[in-house]
Amino acid sequence: MNVILAPDVYINASVALGSAPDQVVQRVLGKHKGESKTTEWILGRIRGMLSALPAFKKEAVDAQIDLIRGFVQVVEDPSKHGPDAWVPALVAAARAAGVKRVITDHPDIADKTEVDGVEFLSSEAWLLELTMPPPPP
Repeated sequence: MNVILAPDVYINASVALGSAPDQVVQRVLGKHKGESKTTEWILGRIRGMLSALPAFKKEAVDAQIDLIRGFVQVVEDPSKHGPDAWVPALVAAARAAGVKRVITDHPDIADKTEVDGVEFLSSEAWLLELTMPPPPP
């Protein structure tokens, strides 16, 4: 897989079945089990965000994290990032995974298209891209 999924995509897919983020997760994780990569920072943010959602049962958080871990490879990111350092943490995650694209619907990142050679795109934009025919040779 040539993309990293940001924590918000996992969260939205966890609570909004049938949404664009859910479709992205189904395509990335469901069709390519074990090929997608993530970092402990991303998993930590998912844990923190799910724990903060009143609609998500606290006892289900660990099971959801374990489920995600079963579908991804966790890569080592030697840099340390705080919980609010989304852009640098996602850029570092992409580099650690050897990819150049991050799928995110985070509102604070919506205005970013590229940072340090890493492209940011929304889940809807990525899904639309998948429906486009390849460019002519």
